[in-house]
Amino acid sequence: MARLFIPGPTDVRPDVLAAQAQPMIGHRGADFQTLFARIQPKLRQVFATSQRVYISTSSGTGLQEAAMRNCVARRVLCCVNGAFAERWYEVALANGKAAARLEVEWGRAILPEMVDEALTADDFDAVAIVHNETSTGVASPLREIAARVRERYPEVMILVDAVSSLGGAELDFERWGLDVLFTSSQKCLALPPGLAFAAVSDRALDKARGVTQRGVYFDFVELEKHLRKNQTPATPAISLLWALDASLDHLLAEGLDARFARHAHMAARAQTWAAQHFGLFAEPGYRSPTVTCVQNTRGVDVKKLNVQLRARGMQISDGYGKLQASTFRIAHMGEIGIADLDALLAALDELLA
Repeated sequence: MARLFIPGPTDVRPDVLAAQAQPMIGHRGADFQTLFARIQPKLRQVFATSQRVYISTSSGTGLQEAAMRNCVARRVLCCVNGAFAERWYEVALANGKAAARLEVEWGRAILPEMVDEALTADDFDAVAIVHNETSTGVASPLREIAARVRERYPEVMILVDAVSSLGGAELDFERWGLDVLFTSSQKCLALPPGLAFAAVSDRALDKARGVTQRGVYFDFVELEKHLRKNQTPATPAISLLWALDASLDHLLAEGLDARFARHAHMAARAQTWAAQHFGLFAEPGYRSPTVTCVQNTRGVDVKKLNVQLRARGMQISDGYGKLQASTFRIAHMGEIGIADLDALLAALDELLA
C-alpha cells in the first residue's frame, strides 16, 4: 500500500476503516437516528454553521448538482479558472439552467472585483465558485468574494465547491454568508469515497421551496424533512457513516485551527521545494493549502517516477486535464503530516538527482 500524496482519495486511519465493520442497522430505526444525531453537530462544527449539513450517498458532484437544481431560478454566474470550476458550468447546462461564464486563465484566482463587475453587468440569482481548484493548485479568496457579493447583491446565492479544502483550510460558512458549501468524504476529511456533505443556509432552503423541478434525490426540501427526523430520504451508506463518526472525532480532537496550521505548514514546505526544483503553476498569493501544482519544467515522466515511488510506499499525481503533461501535483491533505511530506520530498530528491 502506498502513502497517498494525491488529491483524493486520501489515506484513512485504520480505526476509521475498521469502524465500517459495525453490524448493519436499519436506516429507519432508533439506532440509526442515534448515530445520525451524534454526527450532525460535529459536521456543523467543521462547517462553522449552526444551520444544517445535509449528508448524501454520492460524490461531491451530486451535491453540486443539488446546488444548481435548488438555488438557481433565473441565471447563474459560473466562475471558471480550472477543470473543476468548468464543471460548475457543465452541471448548470445539464440541468437546464441559464448560465454565463466568468473565466480567467488557469493558474489564476477569481477575485472579488471580477465577480462584482460580472454581477453588475447582467441579472443573476446565483454565483458558483470553486474555493480550491485541484487541477491548478489555486485557492481563490472566498471570504473577500463573499463579502463583496453580500454587500452589493444581497439576494444572490453563493454556491461553493469546497471538495478539496473543507477540513484543511479555514471556511466559515455562517460568518462569511455562504448559501451552499459542499465537500466530499475522500479529501481533507480522510474517509473512504462515497459520501458528500453540504452546509445549506436558511436563505438557500427558502429559495429551494420556490424553485420548480428540483428532482428527487437531491431535493433540499426533502432532505430537510428527513434531517429533522435524523434520517435521510433514501437509504444511506450506513457503514460509511460509522467511519464518518470516528473520523470527525479525530478531526475535532486535533482542533480545527491546529489542522489548518498543519495544512498551511505542509503547503509552504511543498511550495518551497517545488520552487527550488521546478516551478509553481499557481500565481503567488493564491496558492492552495492542500495541493501543490508543480510546473514540470524538467519533463519528468511522472508515471515512471510513480513506479519508483510506489516501491517506497508513496504515490504522487500527474497533472489534470489539459495540464496533464505540463504539471504534476503533490497533495498534502487529510491525515498526511509534515514528517510524511518530508519523507516524500527526500525520496523525490534522490530519484531526481
